Amino acid sequence: MTVAPQRVSGPDRRAPGRERWWPRIRVVGGGLVLAAVIWQLGTGPFLTGIRSLEIPAVLAALAIGAVTTVCSAWRWRVVAGRLGVGLTLRSAVAAYYGSQFLNSTLPGGVLGDVHRAVRHGRAVDDLGRGARAVAGERAAGPVTHVALTLLVLLALPGPAVSWLLGPLVVVLAVVVVLLAVAAGSALL
Repeated sequence: MTVAPQRVSGPDRRAPGRERWWPRIRVVGGGLVLAAVIWQLGTGPFLTGIRSLEIPAVLAALAIGAVTTVCSAWRWRVVAGRLGVGLTLRSAVAAYYGSQFLNSTLPGGVLGDVHRAVRHGRAVDDLGRGARAVAGERAAGPVTHVALTLLVLLALPGPAVSWLLGPLVVVLAVVVVLLAVAAGSALL
């Protein structure tokens, strides 16, 4: 009788002892970066920034950020579920916060999403579908924004309606032709 090897994930996969010293190194590294910035710039910019904060503005920003993150994680969960690699909303929100942190701190602004795609793909043992779920979720965001922007511009009176109507008709015609070609080739 053969036993299939189990996949090890989480802290057990790490090098021995890493879970003890890694958090300390991260804290010390962050402190060193902060000390270097203060050494170069002084405390003036930090104190000015802190003095300019208002509690209602900070609370509003936190609430808007939390709602946006949960909605984005929910969108990712829906896309992943449609691809058959579902995940819980709790894990999606946690991964999305991590992704946002990496996107905002690392160059390129997408490395957090790559990390999220790889982690999810490895967790479900299907890297391709995990990556497609993240790519589909990322593509759905701008498409939704453009669609909502066009709806608002067309709904409000003003010069935008006449300016957008011509190009919008052309885009809709191209989409209809492409859908017709796709449907025709699917029937063949």
